[in-house]
Amino acid sequence: MAGVDEAGRGPLAGPLAVAAVILDPRRRIEGLADSKRLSAAAREALFPRIQAQALAFSIVRVDALEIDRINILQATLAGMRRAVEALAVAPTKVLVDGNRVPPGLALPAYAIVRGDARVAAIAAASILAKVARDRWLHELDAQHPGYGFAAHKGYPTPTHLDALRRLGPCPAHRRSFAPVQACLPTVSGLVRPGTGT
Repeated sequence: MAGVDEAGRGPLAGPLAVAAVILDPRRRIEGLADSKRLSAAAREALFPRIQAQALAFSIVRVDALEIDRINILQATLAGMRRAVEALAVAPTKVLVDGNRVPPGLALPAYAIVRGDARVAAIAAASILAKVARDRWLHELDAQHPGYGFAAHKGYPTPTHLDALRRLGPCPAHRRSFAPVQACLPTVSGLVRPGTGT
């Protein structure tokens, strides 16, 4: 059984991270829980243990360009499908956190609301996705200084919104998200993408 979860649907910038995990029933990992309920230190400690003890895992990156092209929901579902397909061991079924199952899977799949708090494999996937995404945002912070990505991870905090207004969007920003659209430069006589104005 593979558990699948994502991190980063709500931020204005940075990639979405999607992970899939097949746990080994003979090698229980203590401390698995919804990544949002764990400290950063606990997630970092569990990250290598999950990778070392799981039967299989994969982490998929869905960049801002794809999110803008097909929307965040479709990008999430596409990332989930790719994460399952990237597993080195083929699962017999898939359990996905949330209320939607990615289309196109060639095996039974079930959506479980709050699955990251109820299913160990989904909790493990949530931890892998969260830690991977946090690391990617630290890289973005070095590539695009001034936005504070390492601190707020791309979420619409007052600090991030202020930087967005001062500096304008960088290539990592999701231009289909309204707060980013509002900061896109306009050219006289041209329509700002996605606004119709």
